[in-house]
Amino acid sequence: MKIVVLAGGTSTERDVSLSTGGMIYKALKGAGHKVVLLDVYLGYEGETANIFEIEKDFAANFGAIKESNPDIAQVKALRKDNPDSFFGPNVIDICRSADIVFLALHGENGEDGKLQAAFDLMGIKYTGTDYTSSALAMDKAISKEIFAYYHIPTPSGIHVKKGETFEWSLYPCVVKVCNGGSSVGVSIANTEVEMQGALANAFHYGNEVVIEQFIKGREFSVGVIDGKALPVIEIAPLVGFYDYKNKYQAGSAVETCPAVLNEELTVRMQQIAEDVFAALRLKTYARMDFMLSEQNEIFCLEANTLPGMTPTSLLPQEAKVIGIDFTGLCEKIIEISLNKYK
Repeated sequence: MKIVVLAGGTSTERDVSLSTGGMIYKALKGAGHKVVLLDVYLGYEGETANIFEIEKDFAANFGAIKESNPDIAQVKALRKDNPDSFFGPNVIDICRSADIVFLALHGENGEDGKLQAAFDLMGIKYTGTDYTSSALAMDKAISKEIFAYYHIPTPSGIHVKKGETFEWSLYPCVVKVCNGGSSVGVSIANTEVEMQGALANAFHYGNEVVIEQFIKGREFSVGVIDGKALPVIEIAPLVGFYDYKNKYQAGSAVETCPAVLNEELTVRMQQIAEDVFAALRLKTYARMDFMLSEQNEIFCLEANTLPGMTPTSLLPQEAKVIGIDFTGLCEKIIEISLNKYK
């Protein structure tokens, strides 16, 4: 099968995407597929006529994830022509010539439905959910409204636009950018003074934020593939909370799968994950993040429609518990994704 793995882009999760793309590329290439790995923004400047026959390692320049999110201005400076266009040189033509595009993108433009909608218009097949559900899941304010409508437990909170006045008195609380991911722009505020710094941090990454109650307890995640929940995984950061550094630097968190939970809590969390998958109209696969309070109350924080597939990512760990290795997981995602087009 001819497969393009599409990574990179211009979001704050660019490095995560490059790492995800490199892992997927190597796995699919090792399985015998004809695979090309592309940075969606920087594109490909070489000969494209027989690109799937080229014997080269497309992942050679895809580096590891740094401790801080990348400087997008520096990335844009690398583009030689039309830097305002999201698609780099030859990206569309190469994607059109593939049997399917494996989306390894994260964050803005890659995970929010824009690219999915563009590919639908161009007749390009891709992995993961469609543009509508991508947009619903990416916007944390809309997600929380949908959770409330379907009685899915989630922390109480408010949606605030830049420059708006609002009232909030519940501390500690969590402040997060509305359309972000990988915990970029997320802060915990314990006082009104800390709230101002948290807002400034979040508004640096977007014009809308969500402020929600802080749930003290244990953090979990549940992957869902084709509507069915995987085993629950627990994440316990060694220091602080599960922020960008703790997510992607090896050894920064202890991850236990299957999570040490009683059967009732395990089944309940998996059921809520499946309910979220259905409520947001998700397709193919996704990962839901949860907090379990000290009173054993389950709260769903958000849904991730293109979960990370890096060496430290959660979804591959969950799949491994039920006997699906990394390559098998990539091929299963492709198989289910192609069913969208039948």
